[in-house]
Amino acid sequence: MRGKLKTGDLALPQRRLRNQLISRTTFDKPGDVVRWFGAVQAQDYLAALWGVGLRTRSADERAVEQAIAAGHIVRTWPMRGTLHFVAPNDIHWMLELLTPRVVRATGARHRQLELDDKVFAQSERVFARHLEGGRQMTRPALYKALDAARIATRESRGLHIIGYLAQKGVICFGPRAGKQATLVLLDEWIPNATRLHRDAAIVELTQRYFTSHGPATMHDFAWWSGLTLAEIRLGLEGAASHLVHETIDDRTYWLPAGSSRRKALASAVTAHLLPAFDEYTVAYRDRSAVLLPKYAKRVNAGGGIFNPIVVIDGQVLATWKRSIEKDKVLISVKPFDRLSIRQRQAVARAATRYGEFLGLDAEIA
Repeated sequence: MRGKLKTGDLALPQRRLRNQLISRTTFDKPGDVVRWFGAVQAQDYLAALWGVGLRTRSADERAVEQAIAAGHIVRTWPMRGTLHFVAPNDIHWMLELLTPRVVRATGARHRQLELDDKVFAQSERVFARHLEGGRQMTRPALYKALDAARIATRESRGLHIIGYLAQKGVICFGPRAGKQATLVLLDEWIPNATRLHRDAAIVELTQRYFTSHGPATMHDFAWWSGLTLAEIRLGLEGAASHLVHETIDDRTYWLPAGSSRRKALASAVTAHLLPAFDEYTVAYRDRSAVLLPKYAKRVNAGGGIFNPIVVIDGQVLATWKRSIEKDKVLISVKPFDRLSIRQRQAVARAATRYGEFLGLDAEIA
């Protein structure tokens, strides 16, 4: 299907809110939300719990953590050298598709740290010896095991070893032990995960991304996945029966087939408190449709750090922070401009939803 619409007619932000399961919730299980997306950025663990929870019907923080502890959600480094949540059945084909390019890109840093194939192979044997049989160990404990085997972990060597072996499909994160993340052997934690031929994997990931993130451009997907434009064209050809494209301001956007071309805006003001690194902003190379360039620095705190954001009627209009007290969560909102009464009321409703997720009363400071 082809069309040429103006951005305002398309209501692009509202359609993204819908496809990203923010303005609608389709799934009851956190693992199904992660599978819908393909991958959900999760370098900030607590923020990522909320990112999944807000998209799941009636989910609280404990329910998302239980899904992780049960292996229904896996946390590892599948793309961009950044931690993500992925569905267990997707983990092997996604690692095999996306990580080789990331590993090559970090080769120079590995050489600086004197990390080579021999060191990685020795480290893998150490991890196997300590983790076999379903055992789980924290990162500091594994560093001690490496140091005891005379494999130095100083100067970030330990983190690079863990990241490399995770990208190679040897280990992944398991459940938390208290507040500490643990690592496990991937094939023990997630046995019999699906393997896909490379071309089939590209098609699958292409369909997942544009279904869950559309309307989006090929360059957005390239930024998110690390795939080349040639690979994405192959994916779009293979997913042609599931996706459509539309032209907006001379740019081609892809989205799931069956999406309404024009969707009336709701009469009520809607607001959402989204976590740091949420897919609504971080998953696109061009964020101007939902975030005015003059506000970008308020959202991006520098060093690739994305602040928690307040989205009102699809637009990023504020940032927020939380502070946990005994029986409540205090939420501090910093608007970019003065908010109307209706907008403030919508933000208050969103804060209540976040409090319910935590099992606490919410109060806006």
